[in-house]
Amino acid sequence: MTLSPKPANRLLAGSPASGLTCVPCVEARAVARGGHSNDHTRRITGPVNEDLAPAKVRNWGPFSIFNVWTSDVHSLWGYYLAASLFLFCGGFVNFIIAIGIGSLIIYALMNMVGYAGVKTGVPYPVLARASFGIWGANIPALVRAIVACFWYGAQTAAASGAIVALLIRSQWFADFNQGTHFLGHSGLEVICFVVIWALQLLIIQKGMETVRRFQDWAGPAVWVMMLILAIYLCIKAGTFAFTSDIPMDVLLEKTKDAGVPGTPGSWTSLFAVAAIWVTYFSAPISTSAISRATPRTRHRCARATSGALPVNLILFSLVAGVTTIAAFDVYGEVLLHPDQISAKFDSWFLAALAALTFAVATLGINVVANFVSPAFDFSNVFPRQIDFKKGGYIAALIALVLYPFAPWEGSAASFVNIIGATMGPIFGVMMVYYLIRKGEVDVEALYRENGEFRFQGGWHVNAFIAAGIGAVFSSILPNFTSLLPSWWGVYGWFFGVAIAGVIYYVLRTMALGAGARIAKA
Repeated sequence: MTLSPKPANRLLAGSPASGLTCVPCVEARAVARGGHSNDHTRRITGPVNEDLAPAKVRNWGPFSIFNVWTSDVHSLWGYYLAASLFLFCGGFVNFIIAIGIGSLIIYALMNMVGYAGVKTGVPYPVLARASFGIWGANIPALVRAIVACFWYGAQTAAASGAIVALLIRSQWFADFNQGTHFLGHSGLEVICFVVIWALQLLIIQKGMETVRRFQDWAGPAVWVMMLILAIYLCIKAGTFAFTSDIPMDVLLEKTKDAGVPGTPGSWTSLFAVAAIWVTYFSAPISTSAISRATPRTRHRCARATSGALPVNLILFSLVAGVTTIAAFDVYGEVLLHPDQISAKFDSWFLAALAALTFAVATLGINVVANFVSPAFDFSNVFPRQIDFKKGGYIAALIALVLYPFAPWEGSAASFVNIIGATMGPIFGVMMVYYLIRKGEVDVEALYRENGEFRFQGGWHVNAFIAAGIGAVFSSILPNFTSLLPSWWGVYGWFFGVAIAGVIYYVLRTMALGAGARIAKA
């Protein structure tokens, strides 16, 4: 297995030579191009396959990136959160301030990881090898995979639920839904879940290119359908408003699951809203899986990301808020869940449009956030045996196995959120390490078992110590609500990021001061 005819040169991220390909396949491809191996080539036996190797095809332009984040914003839970936070802000100006602050923070975090993906061309679990070790990176990868598989099942169940809500408008389907039971669900629920589950598998049949094409269609389609529903409700309500007459006690009760402390419209609540947006869209750590496929220029990645997130966050929240206010004026109820609104429609066409909107939106976020991520993560653990598609199939199978138990409907959701909160400290360690290295990573060493990133037997102990301490603040302490202020849970993710980053920097500085080599620190 050969890698390069010039082993003396370090392949730094961003250099033209860093366009690696699948190590086991390089030699065959060189021969196919008329090339040949020679004595100067180096044999690499590290963890790599064609999907984990730096991207060679970079055809994700600003339009595709925009649609990725459209899909990541649009979901059933995202709608509830957007509508809740919009109403909680207490006004249009307050909302713009809160979402603006949140968007700037997300933009900064995403550009750090996103640009690392652009320069190196590698996905998140491979990038994590630089900070956690060639084998240690499997731990952050599996943490993310566990959370993604859980939400893969939860989002699939939510999308199938929207279809069930539409079908039971028919008496035949309603009777079938009531009269059949299987795996702890009705027969209709099981059928709809399996159909949505199977559709998602079809989307990724040809890897990331199919994902890009689906997102390019789904993003605009969801926007069109959401605007139609919002306009219909505004016309029926006879008004278009950014403020509501919803009583304060009703508003607090309906939005309590959003977890915003403080009084609606106060500065405390505005900063909390911004923080919740950041933690909900904590996808910055996964950004490199997408940005690695963009052209190797910083300004294009930055432009696409900066345009996609703020625009999608603000517009989606505005549409969700306006729709909720109009629905309150029409039906006299605070309907924060979109399926509750669609259930009120008399028109089959509008109900079908709403169900299709929610289903497509959920498919979009599931493919981007909960399929692509674990596909790379599982592949990173067993690169020789599992490629991207097999990793995705494993994630889908886990979600299918979880469905009869529906853990997302019980206390297991809190447990998974605790695990997910550890991604903050992991992000903090990765970014501090990347900044210390001034954005330069030896890409070739990321695939070498005995190279620079071996650290202590393939594990970077200092990184795990820092991330573990940070996780105490982001994952464990927020659950002690009786001992800590109510706002701790909102800002716990940020505490975890900052504390893990600072501790790692201190440990690394101490190790270097004690005479350790950089690779060991």
